[in-house]
Amino acid sequence: MRPSETTVLVVDDEPMVREVLQRYLEAGGFSVRTAADGLQALDEVADHGPDLIVLDLMLPKLDGYEVFRRVRATHVTPVIMLTARGEETDRLVGLDLGADDYVTKPFSPREVVARVRAVLRRSTLEVAPLEPREPMEFDGLRIDPARHDVAVRGELVHLTRKEYDLLLHLASSPGVTFTRTELLEDVWDFAWDGDSSTVTVHVRRLREKIEVDPSAPTRIVTVWGVGYRFEP
Repeated sequence: MRPSETTVLVVDDEPMVREVLQRYLEAGGFSVRTAADGLQALDEVADHGPDLIVLDLMLPKLDGYEVFRRVRATHVTPVIMLTARGEETDRLVGLDLGADDYVTKPFSPREVVARVRAVLRRSTLEVAPLEPREPMEFDGLRIDPARHDVAVRGELVHLTRKEYDLLLHLASSPGVTFTRTELLEDVWDFAWDGDSSTVTVHVRRLREKIEVDPSAPTRIVTVWGVGYRFEP
């Protein structure tokens, strides 16, 4: 998908933020629509179906968290969360919900454009046709790349897109230890400003869904001071 064919919806209650991001994104070749509050954002999604959403969390009428939940209930549109808060909890909540990226104000507009390109590139790769792959069977765990599903002791479990990508990446190289930086680069396709907390969050979520005892994991093992490895 070329940028000129791609529509980005910018949702922010600050006119200056909308104007600056629109200017930079259009200069990058994207088509841009904007919304000033949560309800307007949902109308834009329903009426125009953007290819990606840059979503502020602190919005009038309907906050960004609720907008995100409603969008993801019916769409697989990639979302980059945007917020003035620098608090760790905001970032982690956004990532837990399944956001594709997270940018904290103040930001560089060029950085936002770069992240838009990176997220769109990843989402395009993820929906591209893949060569069929045989299911991977481990003790009590089955990963089926062709069906894009995971079963634990015969029961299907729901994983977010990034949780699945992370599990598949680790399980494809059992016994190999990956650093958090390597996982960011391999699974998220770029370095996360030196902040590896997103890997920690996704590993924790995965353990809650696939481990018998998440507090004493035996499948996704921490290698202290290094990173994580998958034990078959």
